[in-house]
Amino acid sequence: MADGSPHIPVLLRPLLAAVAPVHGIWLDGTLGAGGYAKGLLEAGAALVIGIDRDPLALELAGAWAQGFGPRVQLVQGTFSELDAHAAEPLQGVVLDLGVSSMQLDQAERGFSFTREGPLDMRMSQSGESAADLVNSLPEGELADILFQFGEERASRRIARAIVAARVVKPFETTLELVRVIEGCLPRPKPGQSHPATRSFQAIRIAVNREFEQLVAGLEAAERALAPGGKLAVVTFHSLEDRIVKRFLQVRSGQGGNANRYAPEQAADAPRFRILTRKAVGADEEELAANPRARSALLRVAERTTAPAGPVDRSALGVPRLAGGAG
Repeated sequence: MADGSPHIPVLLRPLLAAVAPVHGIWLDGTLGAGGYAKGLLEAGAALVIGIDRDPLALELAGAWAQGFGPRVQLVQGTFSELDAHAAEPLQGVVLDLGVSSMQLDQAERGFSFTREGPLDMRMSQSGESAADLVNSLPEGELADILFQFGEERASRRIARAIVAARVVKPFETTLELVRVIEGCLPRPKPGQSHPATRSFQAIRIAVNREFEQLVAGLEAAERALAPGGKLAVVTFHSLEDRIVKRFLQVRSGQGGNANRYAPEQAADAPRFRILTRKAVGADEEELAANPRARSALLRVAERTTAPAGPVDRSALGVPRLAGGAG
């Protein structure tokens, strides 16, 4: 966007191409700095309902939203309940599951492992913080979170070091935690990610209950979309993408089931038609303009006429905490 926005919307061009033509009422369940909402409005959406649980995102949106008048409706809430904010069936739902650069660049939000700030990570700015979590959870539960939510192979070693360090002094800042994590891992080689990347991802997911929110949001989108309506989801790591991929496979009749002869499963009509055969990544032009797009993947599906129904969550590959791993 050319308006000085602090956040570049990832995969906006391929998203708009995949859902075209854009018309009717759309819901942006992760409003952030408004890049997707503005893109949808400029592409022809009659109304965009923008939801975010971060009060700051809604505060900042007030300025640009005025330019679109009644075509923008701002709501503070979570996308897991997006169907409650739609007065009528939607023509589209967009979910961008990444932490926005707006949040990462504010040290006081505690998402960044490269900036000193309070160890917070709460998207809603309320409830239990990352500091509360790392200062109170038993070692086994910490290790389980790091392994299951961050795929951190040194999870046990890091959890042990966290527990030892917090006995001396409870964690208060991001860089205090970073130093402990760095002490457990080898120095990264050129081109490798920061040693704290996986651990910070895992803790952020736990603090914000992101996987629970994601599954509930996908279910809510199925309920809210009109026949022919589009669901577009942008993910930023393999665990999120796996959940979205399996949800769409299951709901489009491609997922199989534990007992393929069970009549209630065999009779289910597909609720979605997948429009992106493979996940769409950023092209070279976008990567040059926005390096943060390198891990982003887009999946798009179209709602059918089949009524919404219960989802077998066990088939979605959601990581489960089981008391320690790694």
